[in-house]
Amino acid sequence: MSHTQIPAPKTRLQRSELAVPAVNTSMIETAAKSDADYVFLDLEDAIAPNDKELARKNAIQALQDIDWSGKTISIRINGLDTHYMYRDVVEVMEQAGDRVDTLLVPKVGVPADLYVVDCLVNQIEAARQWQRPVGLEALIETALGMAHVEAIAGCCPRLEALHFGVADYAASCRARTVNIGGLNPDYPGDQWHASLQRMLVACRASGLRAIDGPFGDIADPDGYRQAALRAAALGYEGKWAIHPSQIALANELMSPPSAEVERAQRIIAALAEAAREGRGAAQLDGRMIDAASERMARNIVQQAELINNRTTAGA
Repeated sequence: MSHTQIPAPKTRLQRSELAVPAVNTSMIETAAKSDADYVFLDLEDAIAPNDKELARKNAIQALQDIDWSGKTISIRINGLDTHYMYRDVVEVMEQAGDRVDTLLVPKVGVPADLYVVDCLVNQIEAARQWQRPVGLEALIETALGMAHVEAIAGCCPRLEALHFGVADYAASCRARTVNIGGLNPDYPGDQWHASLQRMLVACRASGLRAIDGPFGDIADPDGYRQAALRAAALGYEGKWAIHPSQIALANELMSPPSAEVERAQRIIAALAEAAREGRGAAQLDGRMIDAASERMARNIVQQAELINNRTTAGA
């Protein structure tokens, strides 16, 4: 391991991330009762300009009135290129900063974008004497953001996660597709792979969670499944659900399969036995395993424990 060690942010289970337009109070109430690990109330893309203030008011009311225990609750603020952003941060933080877990910042292009939001949050927390710090999460959804993703990932101690916003990213790159999160049959493979991999490495190098974004066709569960499995295989730990029907899929697909968990536990046990015998490696099912195998196995076991703890708490 390098002598440089990056501390991990607060641990959160984030397999399924339900997007909810904050203008719709019935959808907010439904989201609170759902099986989603994480809910973000959207003040940005899902809200028409004339409804921005109403959405902000609804989000604050929901933070104050609804029991969100067992979930991570976030607010997606408007972008820094709009005049809505500063009011989003000020009003949400001043009125409900002790009840929100994270602010999701869209279309982050350079580290200074997060610096602005972090500065506002710092000052409001100090003025209000909030004891529980609010985290930041950033959407990487433009070519500018991907070009600076490593710097963004390491720029702010308050930052917890990066999200891949495939729709705006496709538009920013002028990709020839209108299928949000799906594959273009003219491309020989997955046209999002290189970007997903780059963002993932930036996340892990800076100790952040990596979350895959939306899949737009809610009538295509097989397409959602394929996209989620590709992201999970890379190392992503969560995926957006833009409709309640996608929550169960995300929870299933972003959870390690039981057979994978059982094998990981056997790897850890086999290497523990080898260590007691003075050996640094072992064989399991005809394959050599060593310290690197154990590190991979512990990632799986720790995720399974997080899921089990949430299930037990909700029982």
